[in-house]
Amino acid sequence: MVEGSMTQGAGQEPVVRTATLRDFRVPPYARVPVQSHSVDPFPSAAPSAPPAQSAPPAPSVPPAPSSPPASPAPAATPVPADATIHLGSVGHPGNAYPTDEPPEGYTPTERDLPVINRGDTVQVQVTPAPQPVPANPDGPGPLFVVGDVHGYLDELLAALHAQGLIDEQGSWSAGNARLWFLGDFTDRGPDGIGVIDLVMRLSAEAAAAGGYCKALMGNHELLLIGAKRFGDTPVSSGAGTATFQAAWLLNGGQKHDMDRLQDVHLQWMSRLDAVVEEDGHLLLHSDTTAYLEYGQTIEDVNDKVHEILTRNDADEVWDLFRKFTKRFAFRDEAAGPQAVQELLGTYGGRRIVHGHSPIPYLLGQVGTEDGEEGERPVVDGPHVYADGLAIAMDGGVTMAGKLLVVQLPLPA
Repeated sequence: MVEGSMTQGAGQEPVVRTATLRDFRVPPYARVPVQSHSVDPFPSAAPSAPPAQSAPPAPSVPPAPSSPPASPAPAATPVPADATIHLGSVGHPGNAYPTDEPPEGYTPTERDLPVINRGDTVQVQVTPAPQPVPANPDGPGPLFVVGDVHGYLDELLAALHAQGLIDEQGSWSAGNARLWFLGDFTDRGPDGIGVIDLVMRLSAEAAAAGGYCKALMGNHELLLIGAKRFGDTPVSSGAGTATFQAAWLLNGGQKHDMDRLQDVHLQWMSRLDAVVEEDGHLLLHSDTTAYLEYGQTIEDVNDKVHEILTRNDADEVWDLFRKFTKRFAFRDEAAGPQAVQELLGTYGGRRIVHGHSPIPYLLGQVGTEDGEEGERPVVDGPHVYADGLAIAMDGGVTMAGKLLVVQLPLPA
């Protein structure tokens, strides 16, 4: 048990769904543009004051950032993968690395996922994603998607900057571009709350500039919500009795994230949708057909997920988490395309774009934790499979892969 990091669900008010599900409320300390460390894998930055224990709710439409919104910008100059992006000298408000040392209670979990144990590396052959196109003032801006982040804030900042979505200060710089995160913001990596704060702030800045930044519900959002609400309350599982607390720790839960988790974060996560369709792309977190169990339309699925979280029943939330944790429904050569078609035929769209299953997993090129250190996976971009109907976006950042931010549609 992690001391002081869990609370019971009893006595907590359930999250009430309102008509403004997408009005992501931003805590005051997360409204400050990033003026942070250099985006290196493990940077050194000056410590910042910790946020207050309970931040007051922000208005449903947060104030615009202090600097004028950026006008639609032309294509950004590509940033080399090994370049250092200088983002000022003051640490991000939620950064978990105020010094060179990991925070107290941080559990390195790079090996929590199986690592590659081969003499060569996994090669994912795809055409590099295009750079952002000039914004169209008469229509929607370019569409981008982000794979699983899992607490790797610095890698996220670098990837967003490389695509021209944020500037050197970490502020939205893409005008009316549209950005979707596919879920799984926390666990395993060092700064899950910092990632959530960044996404919440960018949602306000993007809206002020005529674009948007939105996010989907991942299984790790459900896991963190459950760990906070229900703690060690027993729940029924297929393998016997389980608890959200134990599952959260087993799946890379970080005490440092739980210590900083506030009501505004829980409310934001609880309001996330599970499925959305954009420009013929059906966006969802998990590569599973379990979504079909919650409704025959996108609206029905999202309403059902919100209803379950509002009722605040530990067993119901556990069952939802368990089903959203399923994977590999699209990987089988014969049955995979059929599973994709079933989802597309029900919810619409021409292609599914998902996270959840790391690309090295999907390629079947993984070893075990017990083996010797092998070469790490090489993931250059999304993995297109299932007869071209599915696009996998989890580049395996937790296993030293790559955090993917790409523009849709992918080039032919």
